[in-house]
Amino acid sequence: MNLKIKILTCLLGLSQLISCQQTKKESMSKKESVPVYNVEISHPDNAYLITPVEDKIITFEGNDSSLPYGSSSGSWGDSGKTFTERTGTPKGVDIVYFSRYEDTFYHLKTNFPENEIKDMVRRAYADEEDTDCGVLKEFVYTDKEKYCGAYKKLGDLVLGFAPKGMVVVWLRFGYVQKELGRFQAEVVKDDKKYADQLFSKISQTRESIKKDMFISNASPELWDNYRTRYDWAPVVHSENKGFKIFNIQTEYYNGEREVMLRPWVENPASKERAIPKEITFFWETGKGEAFEGRAFFNWEKLNNQFKKAGKNFKLNIKISPDNNSCEILLDDDPVKIDSTRIYKSNFTFKDSYQ
Repeated sequence: MNLKIKILTCLLGLSQLISCQQTKKESMSKKESVPVYNVEISHPDNAYLITPVEDKIITFEGNDSSLPYGSSSGSWGDSGKTFTERTGTPKGVDIVYFSRYEDTFYHLKTNFPENEIKDMVRRAYADEEDTDCGVLKEFVYTDKEKYCGAYKKLGDLVLGFAPKGMVVVWLRFGYVQKELGRFQAEVVKDDKKYADQLFSKISQTRESIKKDMFISNASPELWDNYRTRYDWAPVVHSENKGFKIFNIQTEYYNGEREVMLRPWVENPASKERAIPKEITFFWETGKGEAFEGRAFFNWEKLNNQFKKAGKNFKLNIKISPDNNSCEILLDDDPVKIDSTRIYKSNFTFKDSYQ
């Protein structure tokens, strides 16, 4: 009888241990699936400085967090600063901020597009080669696929504040940056509460800020226009028989960034993209013949050409057979560019000439 009791006690204890371990594993798995990222607040230029007064990043998990301390910085889509990491799938934001150059308080209270944000936080984008990786794809779903060091999960939630309450939100995965959406803040008409809050904490007065920073004709039009997209693809090619393209990195005027790697860089798919600001590309034509090229674009000139190009067109970067120059064509028409540069490169890739 005592033996039976001991056996039952042991079985019960073992069952509880297994249950505890399963619960722990489920808890750890759930914790690992919750995104962890930095938050940035950017602006188009230092003249367009804004300062949050009250702010909240609302998450689906309920562990709400806040924006970084201080004012906006950097350039459009990149504050140039990192702060303490936040945790939780971003559901939306509730922010009151002071636009110094407009002498206006704004209130942005909005939810992000739920299906899109939940889909994006599951992704990891390839932004470099990795010798331990097999065939790369543009991105993988981290909860369904095994992935290697070539892929980067969500690392930054970036907010950009433009004039008249225009706010753009991006998600950054290593180098890759994707726009989540454009949102509109409302003017706070009775702003005494927020003004008292803000000006009790800083040394400047509202009057001195207005005198030094006010921009009477501030408009979001330019940054709204940057968001215009066209159906196109960048293609780099050469008549040199040894030509291999390895990497195309594109920085767009709308704040997005894209990386193309082998194999899909050899035949990039046409899809909706904004106007490129700068394209960097890496290629080889033989052993000891590795190069890096850069092309710089003017938004207005290129946008005018893109408008007339229709759909599914190619921005062709044609490298000379001797690797000393390149020309850029929109299908077969010359593109008006700011400049191009070509350098000898020290980069090596998995398929480099040995």
